[in-house]
Amino acid sequence: MLRGLFITATDTNVGKTAVAAALLLRYRDQFPLRYWKPIQTGIEQDDDTAEVARLTGCRAGEIQTAGVRLPRPLSPHAAAKLNGSTIDIDPLIDAVRGEPGSLRWIVEGAGGALVPINDLQTMVDLIMQLGLATVVVARTTLGTINHTLLTLEALRRRSIDVAGVVMVGDPDPENRAAIEQYGRAAVLGEMPRFDVLTHDRLAAWSTASLDPSRQLLEFLR
Repeated sequence: MLRGLFITATDTNVGKTAVAAALLLRYRDQFPLRYWKPIQTGIEQDDDTAEVARLTGCRAGEIQTAGVRLPRPLSPHAAAKLNGSTIDIDPLIDAVRGEPGSLRWIVEGAGGALVPINDLQTMVDLIMQLGLATVVVARTTLGTINHTLLTLEALRRRSIDVAGVVMVGDPDPENRAAIEQYGRAAVLGEMPRFDVLTHDRLAAWSTASLDPSRQLLEFLR
């Protein structure tokens, strides 16, 4: 349905928001990009849309604000239940159905690929309905091989295209090599854990180190 990339992860708090902002900074001058966070929980503590706007200095039209916003930093289905509601995917799809076909989207998920949205659907169901390829954000630390391979397998079993992996943390060449070999996925970059994350630092990293081979152009053109 849309053209662009869906940013998912092996877990929560891995670095999806920073990677989404970095992708906007990397490719905004080449395509009309728009960022969207369809589902946000814990909104009283974290506002990923506002963070992306801060990190990128988004211009008018580069942010889609429609979506589910829930208190409490829990999985979407649990946050909705405590809020006395249920998340329905269809209104989310309707919110972007009439948008211009020229737009390219950077869509950020909530939690990992299989986090429940409601009693029957998980985040991959939203990805499939949007028709986007995925970028998987993974930690560089111990345990990332298993978590990343499981995520890649879950996506491919549902015929979701994997555009690549971005690893976050101190570089680990062995883990990177294992993910590329066993996961059959390109590592598009290794993002450090910035002590202070600013527009200038993220822009410098994205220009120098994110998708240096420009493999993502296949999904953005």
